[in-house]
Amino acid sequence: MVWPLDPKNPVVYRILAPKGRTVSVRTPSYRLHKPSGQAVVTLSGRDFYLGVHDSPQSRAEYDRLVAEWLQNNRVAPTNDLTICEMLLAYVVHCEEYYRRPDKTPTGEAESIKQSIRPLVKLYGHTAARAFSPMKLKACREAMIDAGLCRNECNKRTRRLVRAFKWAVENELVHPDVWQRLKAVEALHPGRSRAAERKPVEPVSDEHVDAILPYVLPPVAAMIQLQRITGMRSGEVVSLRAIDIDQSQEVWVYRPSHHKTLHHGHERLIAIGPKGQQILRSWLAADPEAPLFSPRQAMEQLATEKRARRKTKVQPSQRSRRKPVTRRRPRDRYDTHSYYYAIRRACLKANVPPWHPHQLRHSCATELRKSFGIDGARVVLGHRSAQITETYAQLDVTKAIDIMARHG
Repeated sequence: MVWPLDPKNPVVYRILAPKGRTVSVRTPSYRLHKPSGQAVVTLSGRDFYLGVHDSPQSRAEYDRLVAEWLQNNRVAPTNDLTICEMLLAYVVHCEEYYRRPDKTPTGEAESIKQSIRPLVKLYGHTAARAFSPMKLKACREAMIDAGLCRNECNKRTRRLVRAFKWAVENELVHPDVWQRLKAVEALHPGRSRAAERKPVEPVSDEHVDAILPYVLPPVAAMIQLQRITGMRSGEVVSLRAIDIDQSQEVWVYRPSHHKTLHHGHERLIAIGPKGQQILRSWLAADPEAPLFSPRQAMEQLATEKRARRKTKVQPSQRSRRKPVTRRRPRDRYDTHSYYYAIRRACLKANVPPWHPHQLRHSCATELRKSFGIDGARVVLGHRSAQITETYAQLDVTKAIDIMARHG
């Protein structure tokens, strides 16, 4: 069965849907085929006859087929499976698979949906068994034309290949398809039309201090804490008192979820005296509540404004019956709201825009200067020094000083 590439089509919409919007697919029903008197069920557009209607054998056959269909992410086995049908099953799998221990979704499923959109638009009608390396390269060229940098094109291309690997694992396509796609070599620097991504550089202390008066107190505390400890943005916005061991002189923060949790790695973040001084005023009475809450910050700001008010509050404002239509602040920040808070403050402070991840690079550079590459690696939680080198810039002043003495 070929799915039309109409954006309103439920199958295509499930793949191309914006974040947070999906279309549910109902479990097919057990029906009577009147001309033959048999029971029938329709799976992925194909009719499967089950035997005499309402017999125990037909009910058992229905249960077996539907169970296999659900296990296969709502795709019936067929040699004519299209790429659109295969990707629908893969998206359903990703939405269930890429979740944290508390069952909240990660950002990987949304990233996969963005990566497969060129494939759906170009080859959605194509049979999955007919997909070839040249077609994969055409999808990659579409990514380059969209303005994506070389690293991002390589990352999204790998996601496409991984989708076909999953299809091979679930016997949706022949293994030869995946083996051929693995032969496509990644884009190399200076050897393609793709633009190069600018390396992430540390942010200067002057630019960080300049925006602190223009952000709410929780954001200012997160910025200062991240600059000292070098933790990731997702780790600082998820801080809870219950995750901090305060029994020792140096506190230890164990995030409930982090980037490498699915690899079985443990993340330990040491918080020294400077970081403890920042956190003391934010330790909440509820140990499981987020330390940095935009809702509490806005309520405190409203209270301070009310205290500074010089005119009396009008009676109509005291007893408003009209509901407030503006969206209420949430209980905790996420990486996006944290990023945009800094972005807005940069515009107000008239400084070059920077993002929270640059604070991690700044901390890595300072740690490398003071304690060497191995010390920076341990604090940042990297498994190899090679990863740390991408974060910590080389101390060029040392090289200049050495050559000044060496001649």
